[in-house]
This record gives sequence, C-alpha cells and structure tokens, in this order.
Amino acid sequence: MGRKRRCIVYVGFVGLGLMGQPMALNLARAGTPLVVWNRTPARCAPLRAAGAEVAASPAEVFDRADAVILMLADETAIDVVLSRGTPDFAARVAGHTVVHMGTTSPEYSGSLEADIRAAGGRYAEAPVSGSRVPAEQGQLVAMLAGDDHAVETVRPLLAPMCAETFDCGPVPNALLMKLSVNLFLITLVTGLTEAFHFADRYGLDQRLLQNVLDAGPMASSVSRMKAPKLLARDFAAQAAAEDVLKNNRLIAEAARKADLASPLLDVCHALFGETVAQGHGGEDMVAVLRALEARTDGTRRSSAPSC
Repeated sequence: MGRKRRCIVYVGFVGLGLMGQPMALNLARAGTPLVVWNRTPARCAPLRAAGAEVAASPAEVFDRADAVILMLADETAIDVVLSRGTPDFAARVAGHTVVHMGTTSPEYSGSLEADIRAAGGRYAEAPVSGSRVPAEQGQLVAMLAGDDHAVETVRPLLAPMCAETFDCGPVPNALLMKLSVNLFLITLVTGLTEAFHFADRYGLDQRLLQNVLDAGPMASSVSRMKAPKLLARDFAAQAAAEDVLKNNRLIAEAARKADLASPLLDVCHALFGETVAQGHGGEDMVAVLRALEARTDGTRRSSAPSC
C-alpha cells in the first residue's frame, strides 16, 4: 500500500543545531507546515512554540513530510537519519525530496544522490553561505544543485531562509561552490585576525584599526561582524572553529584530488587545527587568534591536521 494522502503538505526539517534551529524557525514563522526532529529534544522547544510539530523520530518526519531538509553535522549523521545501508533506506526516501543543506564532501553527495534516485526519491543540494546571525535574519545565500524537478521543488522552500539562491547545475556543483566560498571566508577571517594580533602586539589602538578598516576599501559585512568580536575578545560562536576546521579539511581534500595548490588554505588548516587542539573548537572562528598568540608566545602545541 502507498502512503496515505495528507490534506496538509508538510515540510520536514532534521538538525536543529547552531544554524539549523534559526533556519527552521524562519520556515515556521513564514507559515510553512513544518515537522521537525533533533537528536537533542530540547532544541525542538522553540520550534514547537513557533507552531512546528515535533516528531518522535526521523522515520516519523519522513512518514509525514514530502520534502525533508537535512541540516546535519556530517556524513555519518546523514546516513543514520536516512537509515542508509539498511533495508529501511529505500522505504524512507522513496517518493520524497531530500534536501542536503549541510556541508560534506562532494563525492559523498554524488553517491547519496545516486542511492536516493535508485530508491525512487529525489535529491537536491542546497548548502548555504552565512553564519548564525544571517541565519537568524533569513539572509543566507543558498547554492542549489540537482535535477530540474528537485530544484523547482526546493527553490520556494529556501525563500524564508535565504536572501538569494543561485543555481549551480548538477550535483555536486553546489557543494563545490560552497567549498570555494568557504576557502575565501576562512582565509579572509584568518587574515583579519592576524591583523588585529599584529596591531595588538605593537600596542596600537585596535578600535582605531577597526575604524580605519571600516572606512576603507577592505571593509565587508564579514569584517564588520568579526572585527568587533576581536576587539572585545568575544568568542561566542557564530561559526564554530571546529566546524571551520572540518570545512578546511574538506576543501583541502578536494584540492589534493584535483592537484590544486592551496598554500593559504594549508596555513589556515594548521592554525585551526591548533585552535581546536587547544580546546577552543566550540568558540567562534575568530578564536584562531588563540593559535596566533600561542605561536607568538612560544607555546604552540603540535597539532598539524592531516589532509
């Protein structure tokens, strides 16, 4: 027997972490009929208050929703939610559109699309550029890839969460584009952090540095968000250092596979590895300052990450 027809067409959302929770809240507040699940149930409370329904399991989400958005930490978490590699996988994804909005390797995404399509489902990549604040404001930038039917199904779902959406062609082009964007972001924020460290150790007024940067051609929404955090030594996470290290690793692996030079990325890879090794992985990415300070002060811990 097929699934029972529903009067309300629900959208599923699985993964209510640092980014997923504000993204799902924007969907709920826009009036999207939403059913959510998160491994830590307490993360669901704001969604319930916003009118979303909370499922008891990922299986219930798929039972009730036609399109299911996944905003999960890594490949293992995705496979567990989908029951991939088990007899339940085909039944779970058949007839559904699965939307992968997290960041994984492009190769993984390509193989996942093949498995979902073989099981009778549809698949789209929709990774986003932006940290927690743009997520809260519905100002993320989405990169969308998949076949035409999947893309047209997913596009309107992104509107409450994203200011703009860019079509990137077939899978895994959206994830490759996301890695390109993240390469720039990682090197940009590391450079900004090193500039503040340089000024600090020369005894310069860091607030003046911030004002000079804001007035000049190097200013950006990123520098205007991160410079005040550096000035205040505010390491509350907007984008956590451990997540940046994961992204750095994914970009480095992709670069190696294509025999691409990535010298700036490689330096950042080492610095974020040291930041996480020092116990600051849950802090904002500007906590890379701690690795720079440790190198300057001669207390660097050996933690060169492998690619």
